[in-house]
Amino acid sequence: MKIAIPVKDESLTFVGNAGHTPKFAIYDMAGTGMFKSFKLNQVIDNPRSDLDHDHGDDDHQCSHDHNDAEHIAQHDKMGVALHECDYVVVKKACKNTANTMNANGISIVKYSGTSTKSDEVLREVSANFK
Repeated sequence: MKIAIPVKDESLTFVGNAGHTPKFAIYDMAGTGMFKSFKLNQVIDNPRSDLDHDHGDDDHQCSHDHNDAEHIAQHDKMGVALHECDYVVVKKACKNTANTMNANGISIVKYSGTSTKSDEVLREVSANFK
């Protein structure tokens, strides 16, 4: 099973807004129940080419129309890049992120904690991975 975590960079600092993250950390999960373990597989770039990652703000509000075809196509690039993942963990996701993940069979797991490291986030939400 593969799980994507939006991260700032190779430091694996969690970014809650999956649609605006610079990168994704892809983890492999092994085991079941309380014996789950996670191993970092790779860190990939967010393939969206319409992003300005300089804002660094999970509460960033876009100024574009969320129904714009080009904007939706940019979100679809994320779904293609994460197509091997079973889950993506987010604090927030817009409707376009949710739609593209759903279309690619990727379940969204909501994280509401305060951890900033991806491995801690994984441990906190691990009960959601079936």
